[in-house]
Amino acid sequence: MKITIVGTGYVGLVTGTCLADTGHHVTCVDIDVDRVAMLQTGESPIFEPGLNELIERNVALARLSFTTDANAAYNDTEAIFICVGTPDSGDGTPDLSGVLSVTTAIADAAAHHEDDVLVIVKSTVPVGTTDAVAARLRQTLGDRVSVANNPEFLREGDAINDFTRPDRVVCGTHDDAAKAIVNEIYAPYLRQGHPLIMVDPRSSEMIKYAANAMLASRISFINEMAMLCQAMGADIEAVRHGLASDHRIGGQFLHAGLGYGGSCFPKDVSAVIDMARKAGLPGTLAAAIDEVNQYQREAFLGRIHDRLGADLSNMTIAIWGLAFKPRTDDVREAPAATIATALIDAGASVTGYDPEAGKAFAAATADVSIAASAWDAATDADALIICTEWREFRAVDLSRLHTVMKTPIIFDGRNLYNPQKMRELSFEYYSIGRCDVVPSSPEPPLLA
Repeated sequence: MKITIVGTGYVGLVTGTCLADTGHHVTCVDIDVDRVAMLQTGESPIFEPGLNELIERNVALARLSFTTDANAAYNDTEAIFICVGTPDSGDGTPDLSGVLSVTTAIADAAAHHEDDVLVIVKSTVPVGTTDAVAARLRQTLGDRVSVANNPEFLREGDAINDFTRPDRVVCGTHDDAAKAIVNEIYAPYLRQGHPLIMVDPRSSEMIKYAANAMLASRISFINEMAMLCQAMGADIEAVRHGLASDHRIGGQFLHAGLGYGGSCFPKDVSAVIDMARKAGLPGTLAAAIDEVNQYQREAFLGRIHDRLGADLSNMTIAIWGLAFKPRTDDVREAPAATIATALIDAGASVTGYDPEAGKAFAAATADVSIAASAWDAATDADALIICTEWREFRAVDLSRLHTVMKTPIIFDGRNLYNPQKMRELSFEYYSIGRCDVVPSSPEPPLLA
Protein backbone atom coordinates (compact mmCIF):
# COMPACT_ATOMS: atom_id res chain seq x y z
CA MET A 1 0.00 0.00 0.00
CA LYS A 2 1.17 3.57 -0.70
CA ILE A 3 1.04 5.62 2.50
CA THR A 4 1.91 9.24 3.24
CA ILE A 5 2.98 10.42 6.69
CA VAL A 6 2.70 14.15 7.38
CA GLY A 7 5.23 15.19 10.00
CA THR A 8 8.55 13.54 10.89
CA GLY A 9 8.42 14.18 14.60
CA TYR A 10 8.40 11.36 17.10
CA VAL A 11 5.03 9.85 16.18
CA GLY A 12 5.30 10.36 12.43
CA LEU A 13 8.80 8.96 12.16
CA VAL A 14 8.09 5.85 14.22
CA THR A 15 4.77 5.24 12.44
CA GLY A 16 6.18 5.69 8.95
CA THR A 17 9.29 3.60 9.58
CA CYS A 18 7.41 0.70 11.16
CA LEU A 19 4.81 0.66 8.36
CA ALA A 20 7.60 0.62 5.77
CA ASP A 21 9.24 -2.26 7.60
CA THR A 22 6.13 -4.40 7.01
CA GLY A 23 6.30 -3.80 3.26
CA HIS A 24 4.26 -0.66 2.66
CA HIS A 25 5.72 2.11 0.48
CA VAL A 26 5.83 5.12 2.79
CA THR A 27 6.56 8.75 1.97
CA CYS A 28 7.16 11.07 4.93
CA VAL A 29 6.70 14.77 4.25
CA ASP A 30 7.95 17.64 6.43
CA ILE A 31 8.55 21.38 6.00
CA ASP A 32 11.89 21.21 7.85
CA VAL A 33 14.45 21.09 5.03
CA ASP A 34 17.41 20.18 7.25
CA ARG A 35 15.48 17.41 8.97
CA VAL A 36 14.40 15.89 5.67
CA ALA A 37 17.96 16.10 4.32
CA MET A 38 19.23 14.19 7.36
CA LEU A 39 16.54 11.54 7.01
CA GLN A 40 17.27 11.09 3.31
CA THR A 41 20.74 9.87 4.31
CA GLY A 42 19.14 7.28 6.60
CA GLU A 43 19.98 9.12 9.82
CA SER A 44 17.37 9.74 12.52
CA PRO A 45 17.18 13.22 14.10
CA ILE A 46 15.85 11.72 17.34
CA PHE A 47 17.16 9.00 19.63
CA GLU A 48 14.87 6.01 19.90
CA PRO A 49 16.37 2.54 20.38
CA GLY A 50 16.32 0.60 17.11
CA LEU A 51 14.84 3.40 15.00
CA ASN A 52 17.98 4.46 13.18
CA GLU A 53 18.64 0.91 11.99
CA LEU A 54 15.06 0.55 10.69
CA ILE A 55 15.28 3.85 8.83
CA GLU A 56 18.57 2.89 7.18
CA ARG A 57 17.23 -0.49 6.11
CA ASN A 58 13.97 0.73 4.65
CA VAL A 59 15.53 3.70 2.88
CA ALA A 60 18.02 1.28 1.29
CA LEU A 61 15.14 -0.98 0.20
CA ALA A 62 13.33 2.03 -1.33
CA ARG A 63 10.27 1.44 0.86
CA LEU A 64 10.78 4.62 2.90
CA SER A 65 11.40 8.09 1.50
CA PHE A 66 11.38 11.65 2.78
CA THR A 67 10.41 14.86 1.00
CA THR A 68 9.43 18.49 1.48
CA ASP A 69 7.14 18.35 -1.58
CA ALA A 70 3.74 18.08 0.05
CA ASN A 71 1.72 18.21 -3.18
CA ALA A 72 3.59 15.23 -4.59
CA ALA A 73 3.20 13.32 -1.31
CA TYR A 74 -0.56 13.89 -1.24
CA ASN A 75 -1.06 12.50 -4.75
CA ASP A 76 -0.97 8.83 -5.77
CA THR A 77 -1.41 7.62 -2.19
CA GLU A 78 -4.03 5.45 -0.53
CA ALA A 79 -3.82 6.76 3.05
CA ILE A 80 -2.51 9.99 4.58
CA PHE A 81 -1.60 10.01 8.27
CA ILE A 82 -1.60 13.45 9.93
CA CYS A 83 1.15 13.26 12.57
CA VAL A 84 1.97 16.91 13.22
CA GLY A 85 2.44 18.32 16.70
CA THR A 86 -0.33 19.80 18.84
CA PRO A 87 1.65 21.62 21.56
CA ASP A 88 0.09 23.47 24.47
CA SER A 89 -0.78 27.01 23.42
CA GLY A 90 0.12 28.22 26.90
CA ASP A 91 -3.40 28.27 28.33
CA GLY A 92 -4.07 24.53 28.28
CA THR A 93 -5.56 24.61 24.79
CA PRO A 94 -3.78 22.43 22.19
CA ASP A 95 -2.43 24.37 19.22
CA LEU A 96 -4.25 22.92 16.21
CA SER A 97 -2.77 25.25 13.60
CA GLY A 98 -0.55 22.50 12.19
CA VAL A 99 -3.42 20.01 11.86
CA LEU A 100 -5.72 22.56 10.22
CA SER A 101 -3.00 23.80 7.86
CA VAL A 102 -2.27 20.25 6.72
CA THR A 103 -5.99 19.59 6.27
CA THR A 104 -6.28 22.55 3.92
CA ALA A 105 -3.19 21.49 1.98
CA ILE A 106 -4.51 17.94 1.54
CA ALA A 107 -7.86 19.24 0.29
CA ASP A 108 -6.20 21.60 -2.18
CA ALA A 109 -3.86 18.89 -3.52
CA ALA A 110 -6.54 16.19 -3.78
CA ALA A 111 -8.86 18.58 -5.64
CA HIS A 112 -6.59 18.22 -8.69
CA HIS A 113 -7.18 14.48 -9.11
CA GLU A 114 -10.18 12.16 -8.90
CA ASP A 115 -8.81 9.37 -6.71
CA ASP A 116 -10.44 8.48 -3.39
CA VAL A 117 -8.31 9.25 -0.35
CA LEU A 118 -8.29 8.23 3.32
CA VAL A 119 -7.07 10.80 5.85
CA ILE A 120 -6.15 9.44 9.28
CA VAL A 121 -5.70 11.88 12.15
CA LYS A 122 -2.99 10.41 14.38
CA SER A 123 -2.06 13.67 16.10
CA THR A 124 -3.48 13.97 19.61
CA VAL A 125 -6.41 16.36 19.20
CA PRO A 126 -9.31 17.58 21.35
CA VAL A 127 -12.63 15.81 21.05
CA GLY A 128 -14.44 16.96 17.92
CA THR A 129 -11.34 17.83 15.90
CA THR A 130 -11.53 14.83 13.57
CA ASP A 131 -15.14 15.74 12.73
CA ALA A 132 -13.96 19.28 11.94
CA VAL A 133 -11.17 17.91 9.72
CA ALA A 134 -13.69 15.71 7.90
CA ALA A 135 -16.05 18.63 7.34
CA ARG A 136 -13.26 20.78 5.92
CA LEU A 137 -12.08 18.03 3.55
CA ARG A 138 -15.59 17.23 2.35
CA GLN A 139 -16.24 20.86 1.46
CA THR A 140 -13.70 20.39 -1.32
CA LEU A 141 -13.63 16.65 -1.98
CA GLY A 142 -17.15 15.50 -1.20
CA ASP A 143 -17.59 11.75 -0.86
CA ARG A 144 -14.14 11.00 -2.31
CA VAL A 145 -12.57 11.38 1.14
CA SER A 146 -12.81 9.08 4.13
CA VAL A 147 -11.63 10.25 7.55
CA ALA A 148 -10.61 8.38 10.70
CA ASN A 149 -9.00 9.07 14.03
CA ASN A 150 -6.20 6.70 15.10
CA PRO A 151 -4.54 7.72 18.39
CA GLU A 152 -0.98 6.64 19.18
CA PHE A 153 0.06 4.90 22.39
CA LEU A 154 3.84 4.99 22.02
CA ARG A 155 6.19 5.14 24.98
CA GLU A 156 9.39 6.98 24.24
CA GLY A 157 12.25 4.54 24.65
CA ASP A 158 10.09 1.55 23.67
CA ALA A 159 8.11 2.95 20.74
CA ILE A 160 9.00 0.35 18.11
CA ASN A 161 7.87 -2.47 20.37
CA ASP A 162 4.69 -0.56 21.24
CA PHE A 163 3.87 -0.02 17.56
CA THR A 164 4.62 -3.54 16.39
CA ARG A 165 3.18 -5.31 19.47
CA PRO A 166 0.33 -3.02 20.53
CA ASP A 167 -1.98 -3.70 23.45
CA ARG A 168 -4.73 -2.46 21.14
CA VAL A 169 -5.25 -0.36 18.03
CA VAL A 170 -8.02 2.22 18.26
CA CYS A 171 -9.79 3.63 15.21
CA GLY A 172 -12.59 6.18 15.26
CA THR A 173 -14.67 6.47 12.10
CA HIS A 174 -18.19 6.14 10.73
CA ASP A 175 -16.88 5.18 7.28
CA ASP A 176 -16.82 1.52 6.20
CA ALA A 177 -14.10 2.17 3.60
CA ALA A 178 -11.89 3.72 6.27
CA LYS A 179 -12.46 0.74 8.56
CA ALA A 180 -11.39 -1.68 5.85
CA ILE A 181 -8.17 0.20 5.02
CA VAL A 182 -7.18 0.71 8.65
CA ASN A 183 -7.75 -2.98 9.27
CA GLU A 184 -5.49 -3.82 6.30
CA ILE A 185 -2.74 -1.45 7.47
CA TYR A 186 -2.64 -2.84 11.00
CA ALA A 187 -3.30 -6.51 10.19
CA PRO A 188 0.38 -7.55 10.60
CA TYR A 189 0.35 -6.27 14.19
CA LEU A 190 -2.92 -7.90 15.25
CA ARG A 191 -2.03 -11.53 14.67
CA GLN A 192 -1.29 -12.23 18.34
CA GLY A 193 -4.84 -11.43 19.36
CA HIS A 194 -4.42 -7.73 20.02
CA PRO A 195 -7.77 -6.05 19.38
CA LEU A 196 -8.63 -3.45 16.76
CA ILE A 197 -11.20 -1.34 18.58
CA MET A 198 -13.58 0.45 16.21
CA VAL A 199 -15.47 3.36 17.75
CA ASP A 200 -16.81 6.75 16.73
CA PRO A 201 -14.23 9.56 16.19
CA ARG A 202 -15.06 11.46 19.37
CA SER A 203 -14.71 8.38 21.55
CA SER A 204 -11.42 7.57 19.83
CA GLU A 205 -10.08 11.03 20.61
CA MET A 206 -11.24 10.74 24.21
CA ILE A 207 -9.64 7.30 24.68
CA LYS A 208 -6.22 8.88 24.12
CA TYR A 209 -6.79 11.64 26.67
CA ALA A 210 -8.40 9.33 29.20
CA ALA A 211 -5.49 6.87 28.96
CA ASN A 212 -2.84 9.53 29.52
CA ALA A 213 -4.80 11.18 32.31
CA MET A 214 -5.16 7.82 34.07
CA LEU A 215 -1.43 7.06 33.83
CA ALA A 216 -0.55 10.57 34.97
CA SER A 217 -2.93 10.17 37.91
CA ARG A 218 -1.04 7.07 39.09
CA ILE A 219 2.24 8.99 39.03
CA SER A 220 0.78 11.90 40.97
CA PHE A 221 -0.91 9.52 43.41
CA ILE A 222 2.28 7.66 44.31
CA ASN A 223 4.17 10.94 44.62
CA GLU A 224 1.57 12.30 47.02
CA MET A 225 1.86 9.08 49.04
CA ALA A 226 5.64 9.52 48.98
CA MET A 227 5.27 12.98 50.52
CA LEU A 228 3.10 11.49 53.24
CA CYS A 229 5.64 8.70 53.83
CA GLN A 230 8.38 11.31 54.15
CA ALA A 231 6.39 13.16 56.79
CA MET A 232 5.32 10.05 58.71
CA GLY A 233 8.59 8.09 58.65
CA ALA A 234 7.30 5.35 56.36
CA ASP A 235 9.14 3.98 53.30
CA ILE A 236 7.45 4.55 49.94
CA GLU A 237 9.24 1.53 48.41
CA ALA A 238 7.68 -0.75 51.02
CA VAL A 239 4.31 0.92 50.49
CA ARG A 240 4.61 0.54 46.72
CA HIS A 241 5.39 -3.16 47.09
CA GLY A 242 2.27 -3.59 49.17
CA LEU A 243 0.17 -1.74 46.61
CA ALA A 244 1.61 -3.46 43.55
CA SER A 245 0.94 -6.90 45.03
CA ASP A 246 -2.79 -6.21 44.78
CA HIS A 247 -3.82 -7.49 41.33
CA ARG A 248 -6.45 -4.76 41.13
CA ILE A 249 -3.74 -2.11 41.30
CA GLY A 250 -0.50 -3.52 39.86
CA GLY A 251 2.86 -1.80 39.81
CA GLN A 252 3.04 0.13 36.54
CA PHE A 253 3.39 3.90 36.81
CA LEU A 254 3.68 3.65 40.59
CA HIS A 255 7.30 4.71 41.06
CA ALA A 256 7.84 7.74 43.29
CA GLY A 257 10.02 10.39 41.73
CA LEU A 258 10.06 13.90 40.34
CA GLY A 259 6.80 13.58 38.44
CA TYR A 260 5.93 13.16 34.79
CA GLY A 261 7.29 15.18 31.88
CA GLY A 262 7.75 14.80 28.15
CA SER A 263 5.55 15.83 25.25
CA CYS A 264 2.36 13.95 26.17
CA PHE A 265 1.30 13.81 29.81
CA PRO A 266 1.71 17.53 30.66
CA LYS A 267 -0.14 18.86 27.61
CA ASP A 268 -2.76 16.11 27.59
CA VAL A 269 -3.67 16.60 31.25
CA SER A 270 -3.88 20.35 30.54
CA ALA A 271 -6.12 19.61 27.56
CA VAL A 272 -8.45 17.51 29.72
CA ILE A 273 -8.69 20.39 32.20
CA ASP A 274 -9.41 22.77 29.31
CA MET A 275 -12.08 20.50 27.80
CA ALA A 276 -13.77 20.18 31.20
CA ARG A 277 -13.77 23.96 31.61
CA LYS A 278 -15.30 24.50 28.18
CA ALA A 279 -17.94 21.86 28.96
CA GLY A 280 -18.86 23.67 32.18
CA LEU A 281 -17.46 20.89 34.36
CA PRO A 282 -15.09 21.31 37.32
CA GLY A 283 -12.38 18.92 36.10
CA THR A 284 -11.31 18.59 39.73
CA LEU A 285 -9.30 15.38 39.49
CA ALA A 286 -7.38 16.40 36.35
CA ALA A 287 -6.51 19.74 37.95
CA ALA A 288 -5.27 17.95 41.08
CA ILE A 289 -3.11 15.58 39.00
CA ASP A 290 -1.36 18.58 37.44
CA GLU A 291 -1.06 20.42 40.76
CA VAL A 292 0.56 17.43 42.52
CA ASN A 293 2.98 17.01 39.63
CA GLN A 294 4.13 20.62 39.79
CA TYR A 295 4.39 20.54 43.58
CA GLN A 296 6.64 17.46 43.47
CA ARG A 297 9.42 19.42 41.78
CA GLU A 298 8.94 22.43 44.03
CA ALA A 299 9.11 20.24 47.14
CA PHE A 300 12.29 18.56 45.93
CA LEU A 301 13.89 21.93 45.28
CA GLY A 302 12.80 23.01 48.74
CA ARG A 303 14.68 20.09 50.29
CA ILE A 304 17.80 21.03 48.30
CA HIS A 305 17.64 24.59 49.57
CA ASP A 306 16.90 23.45 53.11
CA ARG A 307 20.19 21.58 53.09
CA LEU A 308 22.40 23.82 50.94
CA GLY A 309 20.88 27.21 51.67
CA ALA A 310 18.99 29.77 49.62
CA ASP A 311 22.16 31.31 48.19
CA LEU A 312 24.10 28.75 46.16
CA SER A 313 26.82 31.10 44.97
CA ASN A 314 30.26 29.46 44.78
CA MET A 315 28.65 26.02 44.69
CA THR A 316 29.03 23.53 41.85
CA ILE A 317 26.12 21.13 41.53
CA ALA A 318 26.05 18.10 39.25
CA ILE A 319 22.91 16.70 37.63
CA TRP A 320 22.79 13.12 36.35
CA GLY A 321 19.99 12.59 33.83
CA LEU A 322 18.66 15.42 31.67
CA ALA A 323 16.02 13.70 29.53
CA PHE A 324 12.53 13.47 30.99
CA LYS A 325 12.90 9.67 31.11
CA PRO A 326 15.57 7.09 30.17
CA ARG A 327 16.06 5.71 26.64
CA THR A 328 15.22 9.01 24.95
CA ASP A 329 16.86 12.34 24.20
CA ASP A 330 13.59 14.24 24.75
CA VAL A 331 13.97 17.08 27.26
CA ARG A 332 10.49 18.57 26.92
CA GLU A 333 9.04 19.27 30.38
CA ALA A 334 12.01 17.43 31.90
CA PRO A 335 12.31 17.77 35.70
CA ALA A 336 16.05 18.42 35.23
CA ALA A 337 15.27 21.62 33.33
CA THR A 338 13.09 22.99 36.16
CA ILE A 339 15.69 22.09 38.76
CA ALA A 340 18.72 23.33 36.82
CA THR A 341 17.08 26.69 36.11
CA ALA A 342 16.17 27.18 39.77
CA LEU A 343 19.69 26.30 40.92
CA ILE A 344 21.27 28.70 38.44
CA ASP A 345 18.89 31.45 39.55
CA ALA A 346 20.12 30.79 43.11
CA GLY A 347 23.72 31.34 41.99
CA ALA A 348 24.97 27.79 41.48
CA SER A 349 27.19 26.54 38.70
CA VAL A 350 25.43 23.51 37.20
CA THR A 351 27.09 20.69 35.27
CA GLY A 352 24.85 18.08 33.71
CA TYR A 353 25.34 14.69 32.11
CA ASP A 354 23.02 12.45 30.14
CA PRO A 355 23.89 9.50 27.88
CA GLU A 356 21.74 10.89 25.04
CA ALA A 357 20.13 14.24 25.86
CA GLY A 358 23.11 16.51 26.52
CA LYS A 359 22.96 18.38 23.22
CA ALA A 360 19.20 18.88 23.35
CA PHE A 361 19.35 20.01 26.97
CA ALA A 362 22.09 22.53 26.26
CA ALA A 363 20.00 24.00 23.46
CA ALA A 364 16.93 24.27 25.67
CA THR A 365 18.46 25.33 29.00
CA ALA A 366 20.95 28.17 29.14
CA ASP A 367 24.06 28.29 31.35
CA VAL A 368 24.31 24.55 32.03
CA SER A 369 27.69 22.97 31.30
CA ILE A 370 27.38 19.54 29.67
CA ALA A 371 29.94 16.97 30.82
CA ALA A 372 31.29 14.16 28.67
CA SER A 373 30.67 11.55 31.37
CA ALA A 374 28.90 11.04 34.67
CA TRP A 375 32.27 11.10 36.43
CA ASP A 376 33.26 14.39 34.83
CA ALA A 377 30.01 15.92 36.04
CA ALA A 378 30.38 14.63 39.61
CA THR A 379 34.07 15.45 40.12
CA ASP A 380 34.53 18.24 42.72
CA ALA A 381 30.76 18.75 42.96
CA ASP A 382 29.29 20.14 46.17
CA ALA A 383 26.20 18.00 45.57
CA LEU A 384 24.79 15.56 43.02
CA ILE A 385 21.17 15.51 41.89
CA ILE A 386 19.75 12.48 40.06
CA CYS A 387 16.85 13.35 37.77
CA THR A 388 16.63 10.42 35.32
CA GLU A 389 16.99 6.71 36.07
CA TRP A 390 19.38 5.69 33.30
CA ARG A 391 20.75 2.17 33.82
CA GLU A 392 24.35 3.32 33.99
CA PHE A 393 23.56 5.26 37.16
CA ARG A 394 22.08 2.25 38.97
CA ALA A 395 25.26 0.19 39.33
CA VAL A 396 27.74 3.04 39.68
CA ASP A 397 30.85 2.59 41.85
CA LEU A 398 29.59 4.45 44.90
CA SER A 399 32.94 4.30 46.70
CA ARG A 400 34.58 6.05 43.77
CA LEU A 401 31.73 8.56 43.65
CA HIS A 402 32.29 9.40 47.31
CA THR A 403 35.97 10.03 46.54
CA VAL A 404 35.56 12.28 43.48
CA MET A 405 32.87 14.55 44.92
CA LYS A 406 33.92 17.58 46.92
CA THR A 407 31.06 16.90 49.33
CA PRO A 408 29.31 13.50 49.21
CA ILE A 409 25.73 14.82 49.20
CA ILE A 410 23.21 13.20 46.86
CA PHE A 411 19.64 14.24 46.17
CA ASP A 412 18.13 11.23 44.43
CA GLY A 413 14.92 12.07 42.58
CA ARG A 414 14.52 8.47 41.35
CA ASN A 415 15.31 6.35 44.44
CA LEU A 416 18.15 4.47 42.74
CA TYR A 417 20.16 3.53 45.81
CA ASN A 418 19.66 1.65 49.05
CA PRO A 419 19.63 4.09 51.98
CA GLN A 420 21.40 1.61 54.28
CA LYS A 421 24.19 1.19 51.75
CA MET A 422 24.52 4.96 51.45
CA ARG A 423 24.76 5.22 55.23
CA GLU A 424 27.51 2.59 55.31
CA LEU A 425 29.47 4.57 52.70
CA SER A 426 29.05 7.82 54.68
CA PHE A 427 26.98 9.61 52.05
CA GLU A 428 24.48 12.27 52.93
CA TYR A 429 21.54 10.98 50.96
CA TYR A 430 18.08 12.43 50.31
CA SER A 431 15.54 10.46 48.27
CA ILE A 432 11.78 10.45 47.65
CA GLY A 433 9.43 9.16 50.34
CA ARG A 434 12.17 7.49 52.40
CA CYS A 435 14.10 8.49 55.51
CA ASP A 436 16.99 10.87 54.90
CA VAL A 437 20.49 9.52 55.45
CA VAL A 438 22.62 11.92 57.44
CA PRO A 439 25.79 10.22 58.77
CA SER A 440 25.71 12.05 62.09
CA SER A 441 22.08 11.16 62.79
CA PRO A 442 20.94 7.96 64.50
CA GLU A 443 19.85 5.15 62.20
CA PRO A 444 16.05 5.00 61.77
CA PRO A 445 14.24 1.93 63.08
CA LEU A 446 14.03 -0.96 60.62
CA LEU A 447 10.74 -1.36 58.85
CA ALA A 448 9.17 -4.79 58.97
